[in-house]
Amino acid sequence: MIRPIGGLPLLDVQEAGFHGASWWLKSVLDRLSAVVLCVVLSPVFAAIAVAVRLSSPGPVLYRQSRVGLKGREFTLLKFRTMCEGADKDLATLRELNEHDGPLFKMRRDPRVTPVGRFLRRYSLDELPQIWNVLTGTMSLIGPRPPLASEVDRYPGDLRRRRLLVRPGITGLWQVSGRSDLSWEETVRLDLQYVENWSVLLDAAVMWKTVRAVVSGRGAY
Repeated sequence: MIRPIGGLPLLDVQEAGFHGASWWLKSVLDRLSAVVLCVVLSPVFAAIAVAVRLSSPGPVLYRQSRVGLKGREFTLLKFRTMCEGADKDLATLRELNEHDGPLFKMRRDPRVTPVGRFLRRYSLDELPQIWNVLTGTMSLIGPRPPLASEVDRYPGDLRRRRLLVRPGITGLWQVSGRSDLSWEETVRLDLQYVENWSVLLDAAVMWKTVRAVVSGRGAY
């Protein structure tokens, strides 16, 4: 922000604040929206659960540890899109990684089931994270929920700023290319959200998320 001081325009850099009426409104909207979505999407949840269960042996839900608000770890929920025991096969596929940084991404990952490929394309595998929103570990909109291995690579100041807010089911990374983005780009977008958060920004991201999900661009 530019402030006139003594007749001179000076750049005043302020750390983003996450308090007050707007921040309280975000929390309330998160919980209310999550309740409504759970009710409205319950038939979709049931259909996906049956499809996942019939597509291959294994649980319906996949659980993974992620880092959330102020560095606290939580269990992120997804519909399972891979065959059971896929995590054990990761070491053999590591050299085929198509993503930079600590993330592992393959456009044609052999561990992904046919049903899982469809769910990933339209981000339907992320729907169980609505429960994470209800429990307060995530927000509908926010930075991408990082792995502990990613956070370990953050410089001290970046780690502090990046973890000032709850991670989101969708965010600037979701509407800007998803898996097509480099690791550095996703981190930059995460910080951009944290430092420029507003209710209007959340509304814009939610609107763009619909287009991103329908197009399926960058999802694999």
